[in-house]
Amino acid sequence: MHTLDPRELTGRDNYKLMSGSVVPRPIAFVTTRSQDGSVINAAPFSFFNVVSSDPPLLSISIARKDGVMKDTARNVLSGKELVVHICDESIALDMNETAAMLEPHESELERTNLTTVPSNVVSVPGIQEALIRMECKLYQHIPILNDEGAPVSDLLLVRIVQYHFSENVYDPATKYILMDQLKPISRLAGNDYAKLGERFTVIRPE
Repeated sequence: MHTLDPRELTGRDNYKLMSGSVVPRPIAFVTTRSQDGSVINAAPFSFFNVVSSDPPLLSISIARKDGVMKDTARNVLSGKELVVHICDESIALDMNETAAMLEPHESELERTNLTTVPSNVVSVPGIQEALIRMECKLYQHIPILNDEGAPVSDLLLVRIVQYHFSENVYDPATKYILMDQLKPISRLAGNDYAKLGERFTVIRPE
């Protein structure tokens, strides 16, 4: 057993160990609108999960680059709105294209074959090809500081205000999501992703 002290490791080393250990991770494919309203930004984030069902909250952690806030975080703090999409196999390659580092005035969607669709509640459009999208509003912003007190990440807690499910992945009778139809993908480490794979069931004790 290798025992390591994270305080003796670089931030990059901690990232490698965490992203390689906490797997698989769901991917939030997020669209936002620029501060002047002229650009729709899109980007994937795998530091993402469910926080609460009442109220319905999601968490997205967005790392800063050299202390500078990324477009998605800046747009959310400005406009308080975003759309979160669940990544599936059919949009995986286009989603990956949006991870490119572009200037704020450039839309990552222009690198893809994806199209936008108007939202019902928020002003930010969603991605039509995604099988699940969730219109959200900012609930809380928590800056994450390093040991020197400098902000290094932006933790966003966002509240779902509208769901959109493809008819292929949602059963209205049971209100269940059909995993075999959704075919979600997840993030591993490096350039690796995973498909859903084999499943097994374990009954919880009473």
